[in-house]
Amino acid sequence: MFLKEFYSRSNPAIQVTAEQASRFAKEIAGDFNPLHDPDSRRFCVPGDLLFALVLEKYGLSTDMHFTFSNMVGHGINLIFPEQDSNTVDIHDDKSNTYLKVDHDGENTTDKRQVENFIRNYVAFSGLNFPHVLVPLMAEQNTMINTNRPLVIYESMSFKLHHLNFTDHQIVPADNTLEVNGRRGEAHLHFDVLTDDGQVGHGFKKILISGIREYDHDIIHTFTENYLAHKHAYQQQIPESVSS
Repeated sequence: MFLKEFYSRSNPAIQVTAEQASRFAKEIAGDFNPLHDPDSRRFCVPGDLLFALVLEKYGLSTDMHFTFSNMVGHGINLIFPEQDSNTVDIHDDKSNTYLKVDHDGENTTDKRQVENFIRNYVAFSGLNFPHVLVPLMAEQNTMINTNRPLVIYESMSFKLHHLNFTDHQIVPADNTLEVNGRRGEAHLHFDVLTDDGQVGHGFKKILISGIREYDHDIIHTFTENYLAHKHAYQQQIPESVSS
């Protein structure tokens, strides 16, 4: 599968370098969160790459829930255990758990279907900032700390009616942002659509730290710089990598 260039294997572990993680975030997910920059002091592997590796290993099920409990740093030895139940813990060689996956229902390991679902989901996910989160923050008169933005994955779930599809779209649905002091919790909902109609739905939960009062000029400048950096980087990506 296309993910092989974004990790290395040293049985039984998988390792993701900071460079591999950053490339996946930027070139596959379109996610330019500074946390995924190789030189970030708080670097972490994007949750969307962990999600993708889970689907590559275990396949796509009609009912899946992902809970992220720790941030994965550079070169950590990740263990994806063999399945013996409907719950899988992704952990390192020191037994620290980073991701818990619950799955149920019908399952497929068809490579084309699994890859399509991965690509469509992470493309949707990578657009969350600024296209979704900035308008939500404006509604609440709040914003991130643009000097030290901390926006992280907490969990993600989806339910599919069936797996009798290959081509599909993942599109945004209702979104909410709850603010409690300097912390925020965003629920970003999505629908899974085919030519025959909706075949599923889900949501992504994001935690935001360091929230402060909304300042249009500051967040506008930050967003413009973010999008300019994204555009400049994407102009250098070979078309074969992102498609």
